[in-house]
Amino acid sequence: MNSVYCQDRALVPSKIVCIGRNYVAHIEELGNEIPDDMVVFMKPNSAIGSTLQSASDGEALHYEGEIALLVEGGKFSAAGFGLDLTKRALQGRLKQNGLPWERAKAFDGAALFSEFIPLESDLATLALTLTVDNELRQSGHCDLMMYPPATILEQLAKFTTLEDGDVVMTGTPAGVGPVQPGTSYTGTIASKGRTLVSHTWQAI
Repeated sequence: MNSVYCQDRALVPSKIVCIGRNYVAHIEELGNEIPDDMVVFMKPNSAIGSTLQSASDGEALHYEGEIALLVEGGKFSAAGFGLDLTKRALQGRLKQNGLPWERAKAFDGAALFSEFIPLESDLATLALTLTVDNELRQSGHCDLMMYPPATILEQLAKFTTLEDGDVVMTGTPAGVGPVQPGTSYTGTIASKGRTLVSHTWQAI
């Protein structure tokens, strides 16, 4: 089983819960409709990886930077940066046919995480940035979410049990794109202008 890390503690998520279409600008950049309800999909523990791949099974992967939240005691206890990797072309074909996204979202290595840092401030103050070779590509804040963390937790509790170590990926802001081999991707989580955690992956 794969682990995530918080202050040198290894935790084993039973699942990764992902919130889709949570930033209006991202919905618009992909030409999607604004959903009536919160979009939820899952990634299994086996999706957790450590290597940023530019392709999987011959298909190009796209990056989506996200604020990732660690669950302990039924609450969000820590924050980290997450990369949701997507087979965009396959996802488009599946959506067009009204089929689930798992083949495009839940493959091995489709979820990468920084270390998680215990929360000391209000969740609503969290922000993310993603740079590619030091060029800013994505920037987001909880204020821009259609469903902020407190609402996400409330809605998830209505239909699923979040176990200790589970990770919730809260959605991606605009600026997604294909992973380019040989480039450097740095994801940062901040609160009130102070960096909480940052992690760099070199794409292969």
